[in-house]
Amino acid sequence: MSSLPASPAPPRRGTKRDFLSLSDLTLTEAREVLALARQLKDERLVNPARRTALLAGRSIAIVLEKASTRTRVSFEVGVAQLGGYPVVLGLEGSQLGRGEPIRDTARVLARYCDAIAYRTSSPGRLEQMATASVPVINALSDDGHPVQVLCDIFTIEEAFGIRRKAGEARTVDALKIAFVGDGSSNMARSWVEAARIFGFQLALASPAAYLPPPAELDLSRAFVTVHHDPQEAVVGADVVNTDVWTSMGQEAENALRQEAFSGWTLDGDLLSRASASAIVLHCLPAHRGEEIDDATIEGERSRVFDQAENRLHVQKALLVWLLGLADQVRTPD
Repeated sequence: MSSLPASPAPPRRGTKRDFLSLSDLTLTEAREVLALARQLKDERLVNPARRTALLAGRSIAIVLEKASTRTRVSFEVGVAQLGGYPVVLGLEGSQLGRGEPIRDTARVLARYCDAIAYRTSSPGRLEQMATASVPVINALSDDGHPVQVLCDIFTIEEAFGIRRKAGEARTVDALKIAFVGDGSSNMARSWVEAARIFGFQLALASPAAYLPPPAELDLSRAFVTVHHDPQEAVVGADVVNTDVWTSMGQEAENALRQEAFSGWTLDGDLLSRASASAIVLHCLPAHRGEEIDDATIEGERSRVFDQAENRLHVQKALLVWLLGLADQVRTPD
C-alpha cells in the first residue's frame, strides 16, 4: 500500500475556516470532525436534549440554488438540534434570483449569520460566497460534494466497526472502495480527492468519456486506479458506490448518457464480484433500475439509508468544529 503523503496546512482566510473541498482539512482535522460526529450521534441516542444549547444564539444560513432534500433537511434539523436558528434561502423569494452579486449576498449574510452552507452549480459562485467573513461550507457544487463524501467515510467506518483503537477492525485506509458510474461527477471527483487524504485504494470505473479532470487524477494517482469495465473494478472491493448517470443540469444529455452507461447498473451480479462483506452506498436520490436496481438498494448489504442519516451527524460536527466549539463537547467519561 502506498504511504500517505504529508498533509500541508490548508489555506486560511483570515481567522475563519471554510470547507469548500475535502482538502480544506488535514487528515488529522478530518479525523477530529469524524470523532466529533461519532460522539454527537452516540449522545443523541442516549440524551437527545444534551447539546441543544451548543449553537444557542447563533444563526446558520442555508443557501440553496439547486433542488435539495437531504442537504436542506439535514442542515436545517442539525442546526435546530444544536439550539441554533437555520435561515433557509432559495433563488425564489430572495435577491439571488434577481441577479444580486454573490459577494454582496455573502457580506450581508455574514453580518446576520455565524456560518453559511451553500449549494450551487458554479465553483466560481462558491468562491465568491467564501469571501464572507464567516465559515462557508460547500453543500454541493459541480466540482465536488465534500460533505457527502466526508459522511460516506463516516458511514464506511461505522459499518466496519472502526473506532480507530488498537486491535479493532480495519481502518478505511486498509479498504478497497469502488465507484461505478460517472467519473466526471462531483461525487466521483470528491472520492478521488478523499483517496489521497485518507489513504485508501479507489477503483474508479467509468466510460472513457466520463473521467475526472486529468490534473485531479494525477494528484491522487498513487491511490486511484481507473477502469472502463465495472466488473473488473469491483473485484474484491469492500465498498461499492454509485450515483446517478444524469445529474441536475444535465437533463439535455440524458439520452446520450443512458446509452453510454448501458450495462453499468449496480445489481446482484456486479456485487457478487466484490468482497463477501462488501457494503453498498448511494448518496441519493436514486434512479432505481438505472445506476442501481431495487433489490440492491433494498438488500442486506445496502447502507444507503444509514448514509443518508449520517449527513445529519457529520454536518453538525463540521459546523461545531468550524465555529471553534469542539472543546465544548466533552468526551464522556
